[in-house]
Amino acid sequence: MTLRIGLTGDVMLGRLVDERQRRRPVEAVWGDLLDRLRSSDALFVNLECCLSTRGEPWRRTHRPFHFRADPGWAIPALERAGVDACALANNHVLDFETVGLCDTLDELDDAGIAHAGAGRTLDEALEPAFVTVGDRTIAFVSFTDNTPEYAAAETSPGTAFIEIDVNDAETRSSVSEALCRARRGDPDLVVASLHWGPNMVERPPDSFRRFARWLLDEGVDVVHGHSAHVFHGIEIHDGKPCLYDTGDFVDDYAVDARLRNDRSFLFELTVTVDGRVSELRLLPTEIDDYAVHEATLEAAEWSRARMRELSSEFATAFERDGEELVLTLDG
Repeated sequence: MTLRIGLTGDVMLGRLVDERQRRRPVEAVWGDLLDRLRSSDALFVNLECCLSTRGEPWRRTHRPFHFRADPGWAIPALERAGVDACALANNHVLDFETVGLCDTLDELDDAGIAHAGAGRTLDEALEPAFVTVGDRTIAFVSFTDNTPEYAAAETSPGTAFIEIDVNDAETRSSVSEALCRARRGDPDLVVASLHWGPNMVERPPDSFRRFARWLLDEGVDVVHGHSAHVFHGIEIHDGKPCLYDTGDFVDDYAVDARLRNDRSFLFELTVTVDGRVSELRLLPTEIDDYAVHEATLEAAEWSRARMRELSSEFATAFERDGEELVLTLDG
């Protein structure tokens, strides 16, 4: 039996999204995509906020934005969509200090939603998430190079922070440790989720490409990137997909008229019985009224053309199936 696994970019449920959600049904944040999200055998997102009603905004260093969502609606919303695991290694999970992070961990644990990339100690932050679908196991690891002041230490909470440098000994040690733990679970698929690089850049630097290839050579099956707020092209390395950036899925951010950070995709992987990714489908999405929707015809055409252009730089070419882009991977 094949599996269909959904991946999204940033899911930021705080600030204006949080305010709007208090006056509408919890599933409204998923717009007209709820059924599609629920139809995935497994769904993984980057959770770009903390889930708490407590804590004070981080003031130890300058932070212009602080994102926090009320778990009273946010957890049911994640459950309604069928979210199985959240990447927490990012630059907002500690926006409301340690109490906000610990509440997030507790809320996800209580809901049975797996998570990786942050913890009460560095050891916890490096721990993979495991999601079981039938007789199949998916391992999910999460890292970030954003906001070093949020990094976990041996006895203090924070994120799984690394430098994106294949020659950095500490980076190789941290990533290798997380992957070693993942392999102990005998997974059928390993996903590495990376919140890397600055905002509003259109292409990954060469250092990211080298790092992604190293991950794939080390046994990762899919690289799931995010942070730029705009999607990047997709590269295939040794038959494995690298999604350098999956853009924004839902948020309240100001929209750049040229880069259109309100437009992206739901990325869906088809995984074969032997654990190989055989197909990648991209359904165009668009953010409106602080919710995600299937893209309008004009927005979908723009996103498809942009993805084709960016991916062609990696010699990646898509077919078209209705509104979706489809990439068939060689075995």
